[in-house]
Amino acid sequence: MMNPEVSDPESQPTARFTRLQGWLLLVWFLASFGVVFFADDLRLVLFGWPVSYWFAAQGSLLVFIVVVATYAWLANRADFDTTPLDAGFVKYTQRIHRRFITYVVLFALFVVALGLAERFGLKRIWVGAIFLFATVFLYALIGIYDRTSKASEYYVAGRRIPAMYNGMAVAADWMSAASFISMAGGLYLQGFSGSGSQPGGLVYVLGWTGGFCLVALLVAPHLRKMNLYTVPDFFGRRFGGRWPRIIAAWAAVLCSFTYVVAQIYGVGLITSRLTGVQFEIGILLGLGGVLVCSFLGGMRAVTWTQVTQYVVLILAFLIPVSWLAYKQLGNPMAPMVYGQQLPKIAALERELLHSPAELAVIKEYARRSDDYAEKLRNLPQSLEAERAWHRNEVQRLIQSHAEELDVVTARRALAALPRDEASARARWTRAMNENKSHARPLAGMPEHTRPFAGNPNGTEPEKKTFETSRNNFLALMFCLMVGTAGLPHLLTRFYTTASVKETRNSATWSLVFIALLYLAAPALAVLVKFEIMGHLVGQRFDDLPNWISQWARLHPSLISVSDINGDKILQFAELRLGADIIMLATPEIGGLPYVISGLVAAGGLAAALSTADGLLLTIGNALAYDLFYRGSTDRAGAVRRVMLSKFALLLVALVAAYVAAQKPADILILVSASFSMAGAAFVPVMILGIYWTGATRQGAVAGMLSGLGLTLYYMLINAASVRTFFGLSESGLWLEIEPISAGVFGVSAGVLVTILVSWLTRLPSRSRVS
Repeated sequence: MMNPEVSDPESQPTARFTRLQGWLLLVWFLASFGVVFFADDLRLVLFGWPVSYWFAAQGSLLVFIVVVATYAWLANRADFDTTPLDAGFVKYTQRIHRRFITYVVLFALFVVALGLAERFGLKRIWVGAIFLFATVFLYALIGIYDRTSKASEYYVAGRRIPAMYNGMAVAADWMSAASFISMAGGLYLQGFSGSGSQPGGLVYVLGWTGGFCLVALLVAPHLRKMNLYTVPDFFGRRFGGRWPRIIAAWAAVLCSFTYVVAQIYGVGLITSRLTGVQFEIGILLGLGGVLVCSFLGGMRAVTWTQVTQYVVLILAFLIPVSWLAYKQLGNPMAPMVYGQQLPKIAALERELLHSPAELAVIKEYARRSDDYAEKLRNLPQSLEAERAWHRNEVQRLIQSHAEELDVVTARRALAALPRDEASARARWTRAMNENKSHARPLAGMPEHTRPFAGNPNGTEPEKKTFETSRNNFLALMFCLMVGTAGLPHLLTRFYTTASVKETRNSATWSLVFIALLYLAAPALAVLVKFEIMGHLVGQRFDDLPNWISQWARLHPSLISVSDINGDKILQFAELRLGADIIMLATPEIGGLPYVISGLVAAGGLAAALSTADGLLLTIGNALAYDLFYRGSTDRAGAVRRVMLSKFALLLVALVAAYVAAQKPADILILVSASFSMAGAAFVPVMILGIYWTGATRQGAVAGMLSGLGLTLYYMLINAASVRTFFGLSESGLWLEIEPISAGVFGVSAGVLVTILVSWLTRLPSRSRVS
């Protein structure tokens, strides 16, 4: 039976904020914001580790696990629920245990069999294709087996998923393409905190794990207690009326759609690498597995698919990083030993800073940047001069009877010139900035363990740079944490457990399973950086490994090399690596068999598909359940609503695939934007609605609109295309905060507006009571 509408939302129970929650949140705050704020003062080295780096990469995450586990244990004890476990549920859990163990063993045997087949001559293209089709077929098979039209099964998997397996499904849902593909690359490129005012690096480790403390302590148990089907369902139940639910539903669609585009982009990237097909075809191939699973079986099928996908992605991540650690340090326990490479990387960085060859490359990049700046100053005359030079070059080659290939190349260069002044300005500005960014030491990358840019004890500009860098790091970490507590596809996963106690236990399991990857990601970044700096740099271009050219052919943004200074030897500044390539190319960087490359690609595909499953399900349910079908609550009406959810899911998947095929931005940026939107749209009103009886319907509507609206405005007004269109030249930043952290303003506005409007709209009712 569907959830009925509640006529008196003010009568809904409101949770009590306990002292236990307060103390644990204080520990969470000190382990995250406190450590980061004083990171520059904690740069002393203990046991080979810079203290601030270790705490941001590992220590805080371990504290977060203790916080969540402590809350689950103490809160469950305080519930005084002595109801014995249902015998049927116990048998069901035991049956799941046996099936899970069987699956893990069979998957391990499958990987070993493929490895042996490769050893005996199976071509690489077949290894990749078998990995792709075998895993996608498995996910589709689960969808077919768990197909359902029953509302409780489709929306919340019957509310009978054991805590450990729900935690595994949450981890797979959570560890998207951004976590699996891009995070290690971001840590490689950005070090501790990013470059300049652009935050990055360990902020993703802290933000994406610290947010689970907010989910476990403040949100998930209360939402599970209300027996909801969707996140907008909470706003309809708590505040009543149509508008809170409608606004929440559209906000869920917006932030989930942004997120799912990034996942489908990752699907296309991996599938095209595995099979050699075009990027767009790769998107469609991977999307087939998503649709069969989520379309047929809803949350029930998605849950068990995500459990199987977690096994694939965690093995795919841990095997290469363990091999690199063993290869470099003789110990496969990478998170425990990679600190030994940090002093070596620091020494290599100092060597590169003073290398004459590196300085020559930097000088050439600076010259190219100046050339583009000169062209921009002389537009449109410089564009005409470029065209004239290329026309003359074509004529010269024709008259000298040059090779046909040279003539064709010259004509293509002429055709590739910008068509008008506006496109020339945009292209040359981009080229100028790219060359300028590489005309800096270490190819524009920061020193790996340095907390922030600038110097708190230096000149005034250096002090300002330091403050701006630290503030942007803290702002993005805040957005990622608060956004975690508001993402609809994550919160809905906690509706599937059997009880509130199971929800708390599930949150603990989730963070433990997530920690296995998040503790290994910084290790992978360090080990790959040492491999690149210590072994790849300095090789002759003729001797570079084949994987560089193979990935470069797939897309030049992933990797590119060019002999800038003409010495035919690869310098560090001549190698450009995208964030999305580091993890995917790790097996080839480490010299592992191709079967491990196939496993890594299958793991990345599993990470992207598992999150895409949950996001598409969230969007389809928001459109059908919360917006477009408010019919009867009998069984027939429930079946019709489930069918409408399925078709909404199919339509959204096709639209998202089209958008992803346009390659709008890199994965980390898209995902981070969705966190800011989710945090601003949902969290202020949700937290106030749970813990404050004074929150009103009008306050909720005003809070959601103001929070989400301000976040979108700040993102858009600082977008380069928007500023160019409106001719805005001055900085649009507030307090020097980058637009990726727009949620810090949206969340603040949401809290203030909700409280103010709720207080004002409750005054008339109090007067009437008097």
